Amino acid sequence: MSTAAPTRPFALETGGDVHAGPVAFEATAIRAEADGYDAIGAAELAHDPFISLAAAARGTTTIGLGSSIAVAFARNPMTVAETANDLQLLSRGRFTLGLGSQVKPHIERRFSMPWSHPAERMRDFVLAVRAIQHSWQTGEKLDYRGEFYQHTLMTPMFAPEPNPFGPPPIALAGVGRLMTEVAGEVADVWLSHSFTTVRYLKEVSLPALARGSEKAGRAAGAVGVSVPSMVAVGTSQEELDAAIRATKKQLAFYGSTPAYASVLELHGWGGVAEDLNRGSRRGEWDAMAELITDEMLAEFSAVGSPAEVAAQLSERFTGVATRLAFAFNYPVDPDVAKQIVDAIDGAQ
Repeated sequence: MSTAAPTRPFALETGGDVHAGPVAFEATAIRAEADGYDAIGAAELAHDPFISLAAAARGTTTIGLGSSIAVAFARNPMTVAETANDLQLLSRGRFTLGLGSQVKPHIERRFSMPWSHPAERMRDFVLAVRAIQHSWQTGEKLDYRGEFYQHTLMTPMFAPEPNPFGPPPIALAGVGRLMTEVAGEVADVWLSHSFTTVRYLKEVSLPALARGSEKAGRAAGAVGVSVPSMVAVGTSQEELDAAIRATKKQLAFYGSTPAYASVLELHGWGGVAEDLNRGSRRGEWDAMAELITDEMLAEFSAVGSPAEVAAQLSERFTGVATRLAFAFNYPVDPDVAKQIVDAIDGAQ
């Protein structure tokens, strides 16, 4: 995606309403470009992110566009490479292919696709996409033979012309150590989960990213770091209280997932993770939010007025993230979000 403005400590990205369809996403992208964001990401929830990004590519001219994320294992490397190539053309070089693994129940039961060894499979997937892109750019024979994916047929009828903007960069989402190491090996950008803290980033995630880069012989800092930080913001006490309640509820939801328990355990909140998991099995979603203390909220989220949120984000992520997104778990007036952007810029 596009790089940060010279005065910014990190590029600023937005996503808008994660449930928005293509038409609404295009309008959000147009507004985000006018508001000065560096990039906008489309999530794969109720809609295909690639369709929304295609609409946004036609309605904008400068803002970076990325999938954040598209579910890799619901697809195959060839179809992903084709879609990414077309979006890179359509956006005139503004596209970033963001991929994630999702979790086993969704891959097997929602998408009816195979699941095994997710970190190893993702490494193979990304390398296969890159091999396909390389074949198209150079005209060399496609001969990729990986552990999970093999691509050995590419006749001229099915090969696009070399992309004048080059292959799009690849961003890879990772929560655990193994997937984050894979991002360090094969991705251009690592996408953090919003259920993280600065301490977890510094003590667990970034060292794993560095190990992956070292394993692949890549220079330190070769992989960008994108963090979607949770934000509880309000311009009145009533708005702020509502934002805090919604953010605590989202934290409780994420914290109930066993795969994310390590973040809570690092802070000594392993017992809370167990209680949240038990509550989720009983469907006690509202009661679970009460287990999230103000101390926990402050570790995971920036909380306060737009100016206070901007100051917290700048302090936490300058020198840590190369890209930062605001992770709102409730409706936010775009004008309020713009105040955060302006405050970050004004502090530099």
